[in-house]
Amino acid sequence: MTIDHARSAIAVKGLRKSYGDHVVLDGLDLNVPQGTVYSLLGANGAGKTTTVKILSTLINADAGEARVAGHDLTREPDAVRAAIGVTGQFSAVDNLLTGEENLRMMADLNHLGRAEGRRRTTQLLEQFDLVAAAGKPASSYSGGMRRRLDLAMTLVGSPRVIFLDEPTTGLDPRSRRSMWQIVRELVISGVTIFLTTQYLEEADELADKIGVLDHGRLVAEGTADELKRRIPGGHVRLRFADTHGLDAATRLLGEVSHDNDALALRVPSDGSLRSLKHLIDSLDERAIEVDELSVHTPDLDDVFLALTGNPKDSGTQTTTNENSQNGKVTIR
Repeated sequence: MTIDHARSAIAVKGLRKSYGDHVVLDGLDLNVPQGTVYSLLGANGAGKTTTVKILSTLINADAGEARVAGHDLTREPDAVRAAIGVTGQFSAVDNLLTGEENLRMMADLNHLGRAEGRRRTTQLLEQFDLVAAAGKPASSYSGGMRRRLDLAMTLVGSPRVIFLDEPTTGLDPRSRRSMWQIVRELVISGVTIFLTTQYLEEADELADKIGVLDHGRLVAEGTADELKRRIPGGHVRLRFADTHGLDAATRLLGEVSHDNDALALRVPSDGSLRSLKHLIDSLDERAIEVDELSVHTPDLDDVFLALTGNPKDSGTQTTTNENSQNGKVTIR
């Protein structure tokens, strides 16, 4: 793997870690460009948290090379720590302190002056919508508020790289989406996010690139769409108003699956815009009228289960119909 270190926020080559005979990481290679979100997916025990602990200098690797924010992990650990922030699976909030006191404590730990510490605290309370709760003990905060405060504490030192280890575990859907918006705003400002999650929707929403980790090895990597196209099962469903259209499309398209009762055909597709355009153009050239066209693509659940040895039978449907809730693209 060739890495442009000038543009890489995180560059990893051949990372290995074992505990006795148990191999946790087995030659991991990663390259995360600056100002992007990289999401590492994997089942429990796949090595996600171990990767974060190594890259954030909490534990040492057995072998391999890594640079974070331009600094060598082994030779410059202090410089790495100064450039990163870490929000782990479990909140680092002190329940006995108020939200404001938690942030001021972090300002002191980051050696900010009193005036600068107060300015940064005020800024973060406003950014994370915690002004009204600033003087309340953190023990009274909801799960979503605690998570926002936890991330705000991570940002006190203005890190260039942030490690988010399953940051929305246990949050309700509204709080989770609020965290997603915060992450997007951080990336727009130039921060690099390294995200581990078991919520595949979260990776699909946020990640510029996704890596799938299985038994310590990176078994796949790419954008969400690239990974989905690797999994078979994508198809276009064509429904016709009468048997005339159904028969004409069958003669044109050749090997397709039939649903005669519903006057429908199922045409294999990789889900790409090019293949969909080719299909529509072919039907249009023969003046074959389609009553309804639906694009069905595998989702990240299918990708994850297929690549980690647990294939799933059916895919998810993707849609542009605003009134639909099942994810099916429908063109009428």
